[in-house]
Amino acid sequence: MNKKMSKKLLIASLILTTVSGAYAQNLTPKQRYAEDSKRAAQRYNEDKKLCADAASSSARMQCLRDAKAEYNTALAAAKQNMQQAAVPAAQKNETACPDCGRVLAVNVSDKEGEGGALGVIAGGVAGALLGNQVGGGSGRDLATIAGAAGGAYAGHKIEKKVKTTKVWNVTVQFENGNKHTYAFEHDPGMAAGDAVRSSGNTVIRR
Repeated sequence: MNKKMSKKLLIASLILTTVSGAYAQNLTPKQRYAEDSKRAAQRYNEDKKLCADAASSSARMQCLRDAKAEYNTALAAAKQNMQQAAVPAAQKNETACPDCGRVLAVNVSDKEGEGGALGVIAGGVAGALLGNQVGGGSGRDLATIAGAAGGAYAGHKIEKKVKTTKVWNVTVQFENGNKHTYAFEHDPGMAAGDAVRSSGNTVIRR
């Protein structure tokens, strides 16, 4: 291949490479590969046309061999670029999860139940009966009232104690920096370090 031919091939290659790089910024890896392959084919066709102007048949054959080798190299480079660009994209999709996080701690505590009218009534009746056994006349009446009031309070507290339940508090550190604690009425089966994601007003395992 003569110097004039080499210069033409180099200029064509540089132009196509520059155009390809400008377009590649906004393309997916597969689109970029398609564009690079297309431009490589276009460059190959241009090179073959240039080779037709070679001074001799031997120079023309050498030019075609060089053009083919350059075409194969361009295709290999395009494939490698696609594979390299696809890896960071896949990693980005895996990590781009603002609703994802990890469990920092799981603590179990007791939640006191709500006392209802049943405990108040039952306690009041029992207290009144006990108070009625004390003293006589107006003293007995006062004792009955006091016993009813005290019994109602005690009955209310006892009912709340009986209704006490376990609560699992799960503290989660999210990837976006937020931290939140979720309460579960049953064991969620989570432990510190577990990968989770938010789902409505709670979190579930990933």
